[in-house]
Amino acid sequence: MAEAYVLDAVRTPVGRRGGALSEVHSADLGAHVIRAVVERTGVDPELVDDVIFGCVDTLGPQSGNIARTSWLAAGYPHHVPGVVVDRQCGSSQQAVHFAAQAVLSGTADLVLAGGVQNMSAIPIGAAMLAGATYGFDDPFSGSKGWQERYGGAEVSQFRSADMIAAHWDISRAAMEEFALRSHQRALSAWDSGRFADEVVPYGDFSRDSGPRADTSLERMATLKPLSPDSRITAAVASQISDGASAALIASESFVRSHGLTPLARIHHLSVRAADPVWMLTGPIPATAYALRRAGLSIEDIDLFEVNEAFASVVLAWLDETGADPERVNVNGGAIALGHPIGASGTKLFATLLHELRRRGGRYGLQTMCEGGGTANVTIIEATP
Repeated sequence: MAEAYVLDAVRTPVGRRGGALSEVHSADLGAHVIRAVVERTGVDPELVDDVIFGCVDTLGPQSGNIARTSWLAAGYPHHVPGVVVDRQCGSSQQAVHFAAQAVLSGTADLVLAGGVQNMSAIPIGAAMLAGATYGFDDPFSGSKGWQERYGGAEVSQFRSADMIAAHWDISRAAMEEFALRSHQRALSAWDSGRFADEVVPYGDFSRDSGPRADTSLERMATLKPLSPDSRITAAVASQISDGASAALIASESFVRSHGLTPLARIHHLSVRAADPVWMLTGPIPATAYALRRAGLSIEDIDLFEVNEAFASVVLAWLDETGADPERVNVNGGAIALGHPIGASGTKLFATLLHELRRRGGRYGLQTMCEGGGTANVTIIEATP
């Protein structure tokens, strides 16, 4: 049976909106992690079969195939192609899936997967806003089939986060406690050096700028909600951020013939979807499906990375899956560390990989909610 192995995974520190990475061209951010993962593994860039990058809002510096541009900006060979994936927040997790599937199919031996997003330069939703110039206010209005099925209801992550909080009866206080814990875990991880194996500094910028040592439940309680009836505030949402991440996926034959020591094996890959208006509930059925297909139980998983788009997303997922909260986002999540959308998939993948090995665990599971109601699940198995 064919296998796909993870040689390494890295990420930049994540910058706040308008912060240390805000004026860095997206291609240079992508090139930085590409060079880092190639140099760390010692592979010959001539042997890379493809570069698959996640990116959302591919306008301006992110347009024109940012995967290819980043590879060339890194100074690497012309003959290696590149392609961009947009599965919204899960774009670079899907890049890992496509890379692994290429290896598992036997059509590639070495694929670089990653993602990049400069949300300071190109704001979230910019691609949708650009459509207004051509008479399209959003992706759904004007579609007869969509309107017949879903009507004119608002489709947004903010509405979804509120709907989830109401449906699972998650209080604002519970979400704020979760958010505070995310900051505390992130700060503890940095202070104890737990991010050292995954983060590659960009010049003098060497530490995520999102975690706040000065936040508190009292400060969170002063923030205004999205609307008078909402439970959602900025404190319980992921941060708009800039960053890049990358991983190298290789076949068993490539690993053996080049004398490499992989860090993990891809155990399972899948993606499922739920109601697109509810949007952010996808990880719940996707996790159940993945575990069933992999022949594993929730108790078999030693570590989880569940993207913290909003606190309500992870809290509902915990309620439905019964996962141990002490195994979930142990080094904090996007509420504290930030969510550079196109880069977050391989960012979480890098964190899961290195923390799983640090703890001596066997299985790690990553899942992310995504626009359209989809959700990827990746299960890795640490190698000796």
